[in-house]
Amino acid sequence: MAPVIASRTNNERDLALKWSNRVSLTPRILAVNIFALALLGSGFFYLDSYRSRIVDSRVAQARGEVRLIAQAIASATPERRDLLVLSLARDTGTRIRLYDESGKLITDSHDLGLRNLVLRDPDKDPFNQSTARFLDAVIDTVAGADRAPLYRERRRDRGLDWPDVRTARETHGTPATVWRAPDRTPVITAAAPITQLGVVMTTVNARDITQTVRLERFRLSVVLAIVSLLSILLSLFLARTIVRPLRRLARAAVRVRLGRAREVIVPRLPERSDEIGMLARAISDMSQALRARIDATESFAADVTHELKNPLASLRSAVEGLSKVKDPQLQEQLLAIVRDDVHRLDRLITDISDASRLDAQLSRATFEPIDVGAMIAALLEQRATRGLPNGIRILFDRRPDLSLTVLGEGSRLERVFENLIENALSFSPEGGLVTISATRDGEMLVVRMEDEGPGVPEAARDSIFRRFHSVRPQSEAFGQHSGLGLAIARTIVEGHQGSISVETREDRLSGARFVVRLPLAECD
Repeated sequence: MAPVIASRTNNERDLALKWSNRVSLTPRILAVNIFALALLGSGFFYLDSYRSRIVDSRVAQARGEVRLIAQAIASATPERRDLLVLSLARDTGTRIRLYDESGKLITDSHDLGLRNLVLRDPDKDPFNQSTARFLDAVIDTVAGADRAPLYRERRRDRGLDWPDVRTARETHGTPATVWRAPDRTPVITAAAPITQLGVVMTTVNARDITQTVRLERFRLSVVLAIVSLLSILLSLFLARTIVRPLRRLARAAVRVRLGRAREVIVPRLPERSDEIGMLARAISDMSQALRARIDATESFAADVTHELKNPLASLRSAVEGLSKVKDPQLQEQLLAIVRDDVHRLDRLITDISDASRLDAQLSRATFEPIDVGAMIAALLEQRATRGLPNGIRILFDRRPDLSLTVLGEGSRLERVFENLIENALSFSPEGGLVTISATRDGEMLVVRMEDEGPGVPEAARDSIFRRFHSVRPQSEAFGQHSGLGLAIARTIVEGHQGSISVETREDRLSGARFVVRLPLAECD
């Protein structure tokens, strides 16, 4: 077990999304991708500014043309004026009208037979044109585009009703105005003064601007539609690959929480190597560990019940006998049984308490460097001070210059080796030898403890580490051990990321060999 590392307390508010805490993952994924599509759709707003720039350039072009036309008309004789107007109107694609100072019409290219300015009637256009105009209106409304005034013809003798004609006469400049035709296409008018003659005005219906913008909108719409379809499909696929397994894991976790852990199979998703696969395997391992812990708890509870019944039955029998027996000698024997049973219960309850809390205590323990060689030497010295039974000898073999340091909790490791020493002493014959060695094997510390007792049968080498499994020497009084010593020792060693086992002695002599392996704190 690695040493405990202090960390911040997890705070759910650090991971909470206040704006979407009640929305499932699928709508979130779709919303994020649709938001990206909305950014792409903002290209329609760019097209509005693109149209504005085209219109501005055409307005500037109209001003330049009307100035040149005014100069040409001013230099022409009255006889050639109409032919010049007709020729210029045909070359520039505009309708040219010439007004005198009072605003009365003098010449009109339309009257001369050139009808190059014909405004379309929206009611007579095909359905596709009506749909295009409707989309133009919607996009212009959304984009907030400025709406030009509607183009309407003025009376022939009311030329000053045209803003451009009136401004050109008053300021001697070249004004221009953008109008809106009935079919929503731009109409550009421009006027320029002619000295001692009046004002000339040009009019052009710039349908090509609308056609260009509509073409670009169509292309952008096709791209946006394709990207939207792909984005939605990819979003649904992504949501399926993320949300579906998460829902399966959530349902399995809920069933485990409801107490159905044994019948729940948590999907491990072995084909996935991403974070969801890691989460699935982690939850599966957690559920299996929980299942094993529940089984162990149930088994432990059953064993505790069984172990407590024996001393309680003996104690009850002795107590009932005390009320019936009048012989002082028999009463003393019954009292001795009561004392033994009480001591046995006390020892059993103490060991049960230690065993039940051991895992939790080890998980919270702070490990420190422990010199196992020095620890065993100190334990042997304390045991020798109390005296060794039956003339038994203990030999501890280790190199003083060899570091045998591990990370662990000293009191727990002391209990392991003290338990093994007492176990070896209890099984050793009179005058027997207990041999302890501590060496290094790569990155592991290996402690071997051998005695000359009857040994452990190969079939029982695993069961002796189970709780309440007790095989004691025949000479030992019944009830002196709870059967939890080796089980506690294994729990402590495994809590230190080590192992404990029983092996055959290499010298083939009788006796048991217990081997403890613990990871070293550092390697030379």
